[in-house]
Amino acid sequence: VSAAWQRPYLNIFKHFHVEEWKRSAKEGDVAALMDTKLKGTVYRIRGSNPASSYLQLPRAGTQSLGLTGRYLYLLFRPLPRKHFLVHLDVTTEENQVVRISFSSLFKEFKSTATWLQFPFVCGAAKDSACDSVSRRGVSGAAPADVRWTCLVLDLPSILSLYLNLRYSHLRAVKLCSNLLVKNLCTSDLVFDPGVTFSEARHTDLACRGIAPMPREMAFPVPKGEKWHDLYDYIRFPSKGPKLLYDSIQRSCPSPAAVLEEPVRQLPLPVTLTRAVCDHLSLIHHITSPKAVSASWRR
Repeated sequence: VSAAWQRPYLNIFKHFHVEEWKRSAKEGDVAALMDTKLKGTVYRIRGSNPASSYLQLPRAGTQSLGLTGRYLYLLFRPLPRKHFLVHLDVTTEENQVVRISFSSLFKEFKSTATWLQFPFVCGAAKDSACDSVSRRGVSGAAPADVRWTCLVLDLPSILSLYLNLRYSHLRAVKLCSNLLVKNLCTSDLVFDPGVTFSEARHTDLACRGIAPMPREMAFPVPKGEKWHDLYDYIRFPSKGPKLLYDSIQRSCPSPAAVLEEPVRQLPLPVTLTRAVCDHLSLIHHITSPKAVSASWRR
């Protein structure tokens, strides 16, 4: 089946009309709100524990989203002082369903043949009161001033690196409390929110699979401000800037475990806050593929 209709990207909430709840499902305290900072509608998912409330796509567990884009973009903000949980169900070329989960509840990386669990360390805003805590890589509830984040997951790389499986498509998404979510998107392109459309037109970024963030997916940036000073951009897995890479050398996989096709790096340097660098470093350290049983590498 041709996936041309999904290119150059697919705005998942818009395509599936999530606000109508006909092709999506919600449970517990899920509400659409107007966010003054983002100047648009966001979905708030909250509950006494992360599994008590959720937004799910597609509506029925027997259905599949069938989205083939390499990268999944999640635009979200954890609710302050709360834990959150996200489940992604993906299908391999061998027609095996694997669940990829990440949560601030997870203390360490865990893996089975059908489930990868990644801990997520919430970073605080730069130079904030919580910044020194997040720099130490303390897992747990989100800080009071946690920032809006663009999380970019390279789904084929995750499956290949951790389970030695080949990615086919995204089957389902389950966003559990406690989160604010602006949108979801899939694409084969690497979107760099720091690149403007004008800059993209005057360079060959498109030839290298790089593009500015689509306007309907973008976070607003006031005049005179820079995107990376206001929001967090996390790409996983990624070697990241040299500072980050140097800090995780000991936990990097052996060359044999890395994808034959290297992950495309952004052509322009991405300025990460120190807090982001450090919580990414911790995530890489505790999710190193060396922790995966050799039985999954056959």
